[in-house]
Amino acid sequence: MAGVEAAIIKNLQVFVAFARNRLGDHHLAEDVVQDSLIKALAADRHPETDEETITWFYRILRRSIIDVYRKQGARSRALERFEKQLPETPDEEDGRELCKCFRRLLPLVPEQYRELLEEVDLKGHEPDVAAAKLGVTKNNLTVRLHRARKHLRKALSQNCGACSAHGCFDCTCNDSDEKAHCH
Repeated sequence: MAGVEAAIIKNLQVFVAFARNRLGDHHLAEDVVQDSLIKALAADRHPETDEETITWFYRILRRSIIDVYRKQGARSRALERFEKQLPETPDEEDGRELCKCFRRLLPLVPEQYRELLEEVDLKGHEPDVAAAKLGVTKNNLTVRLHRARKHLRKALSQNCGACSAHGCFDCTCNDSDEKAHCH
């Protein structure tokens, strides 16, 4: 087993480059190589020589890359079906305006999280795009975004009370209000 591990580790950057060339995303390539490494180490049988190990690991890595494309394809088809099911005309709820408290309370969120909320929740950028813009991994962005929303939820709860529990849409408060009055 030690020979297998050594052969794979010695060629790890080559495997990552191979995956990156096929996937176009360095972070995704690293994740796929890591998943492939876990599969390889969990296998019942292992090759005898370094050369056999490299060939064997490439097969595992190729299958993992194919799995990524299959998942992306399934996700795309599901999104297309969902989009087809949406009505052509927006319903009444789509026209609701986000509570003005959101922007007013944003300064209460720690500075390191504000930009995340603005990029993802206000500007509507996809997490992948926001992560690249902010120079963090998607996983890191997801964790930070969870923390940011937690801080904002706390600020909304303290300011808006019961309104924050059912959603602050169509809010009638303004910047000078002490407490919000949402519908």
